[in-house]
Amino acid sequence: MTPNLRKRERSHGPSVSAVHRARAAEKTSRLLKLFEDHAFVRYAESTAKGYVRAVRSFLDWLRDRGIPLVDVRTSDLEAYQADVCALRKKDGTPYSVDLQVHRLSSVKTLFRFLYQRGYVLTDASAPVEYPRRELRLPRGVLTREETRKLVEAPDTSTPIGLRDRAILETFYGTGIRAGELAKLKAIDVDTEDKILRVILGKGAKDRNVPLTRAAAEAIEAYLLHGRPKIRGAGKSPWLFLALRGGRMYPDLLNGVVQAAAKKTSLEKHATCHTLRHSVATHLLKGGADIRHIQKLLGHASLQSTERYTHVEVSDLSKVLRRAHPRGR
Repeated sequence: MTPNLRKRERSHGPSVSAVHRARAAEKTSRLLKLFEDHAFVRYAESTAKGYVRAVRSFLDWLRDRGIPLVDVRTSDLEAYQADVCALRKKDGTPYSVDLQVHRLSSVKTLFRFLYQRGYVLTDASAPVEYPRRELRLPRGVLTREETRKLVEAPDTSTPIGLRDRAILETFYGTGIRAGELAKLKAIDVDTEDKILRVILGKGAKDRNVPLTRAAAEAIEAYLLHGRPKIRGAGKSPWLFLALRGGRMYPDLLNGVVQAAAKKTSLEKHATCHTLRHSVATHLLKGGADIRHIQKLLGHASLQSTERYTHVEVSDLSKVLRRAHPRGR
């Protein structure tokens, strides 16, 4: 091609490749919008937001390399996975395997959606395997006595104290996630039959969870004597209300747990998830079947629950001293 011809092409508008890139970018933007709409309908809000953030990061990676979304191959995804694995924090340390799994899981969710809707001919992400997770015991599990003190810490002579006691009893009585508890409505709880209905929990699944007697009684006391005295209670559908009548989000719920921990001088770092880990561990030690614990916690896979079967060294030492012929 002569220089004059190149000049004519430039003067008459963008090149064919530029037009192709623009069309590919427009199509990617359209597919991303469709995926976002799907995610916010299919998954819990926090899950959907996490997926969309991770997918946007992946699309940025594709754009930097000039790869259209609909042309992605398995080898491209393996290269992306390698780049995610190589990411480092400011201090030079690698990111956790959980972050790598989340990034890849989000991309797999995107491609599964595109394939099922017919936007791509094959699911290029299907052959890509997740990085191996290190199986670790949950950290910060409380003892039964520590849990009792924590749950009983709020001052139940005040409306907020009744609320906090009900929140803590519900966390420990059901193992519910903070995001699930934050979305509970007053109609979702039946204190007479001791049932809690979790609507659109993780994975957009509903489940019924039995309430312990203590949790049912604490919720009943809050509904009768605490909630009506909180601003906006008459118009709000939410079960647990913030001080000014709004919905309680996970950060506020963690604040309730941490305030109770401080009041009891608990040395361990305590969060909503600490109570979830604690109830699972206590149930297992008490002889509960692991599949029942899986159902209670709302784990999609038994593998998620099995980490609680890895007993602590202190428990193993007690067994050895009691049962081993040369243990005493």
